[in-house]
Amino acid sequence: MNITEEITAGLQGLIPIVAAMQVEVIEAEPNSAAARLPAAPNVNHFGTSYAGSLFTVAEVLGGVFARTSLAAEGGVPLVKRVEIDFLRPAMTDVVSRTTLSDGEIARVLAEYAERGKSDFELLAEVTDEAGTVVARTRGLYQLRRF
Repeated sequence: MNITEEITAGLQGLIPIVAAMQVEVIEAEPNSAAARLPAAPNVNHFGTSYAGSLFTVAEVLGGVFARTSLAAEGGVPLVKRVEIDFLRPAMTDVVSRTTLSDGEIARVLAEYAERGKSDFELLAEVTDEAGTVVARTRGLYQLRRF
């Protein structure tokens, strides 16, 4: 099992609704993360992707970094706030993507080591199969000693 399969299994095991939505982590690198949301189980009454599913595929990216570049003993990722802009209806599978700079990773880990917690921000884009941006999120997360 590779790292993306491990993270997907972990997320789906900890958060059953993520499994029901069939959210799949497809990229888990030190500076980037991405997740895929299939259209089929996430269709709303308009025949487009359900807003909560689009939110979820972007929101879970904060947890991916806790298994890669922000992995710290006792550290767990928490969501403090996420804002989403729905830009276009999604009719296909979608992918959410975000990045984290080396400098931000170093800052978060240093602050975590000193204080037991550190906030970080992630900006994510959710795109459909044609590459159209259907949503954008701005999330405030915290790596916290548990």
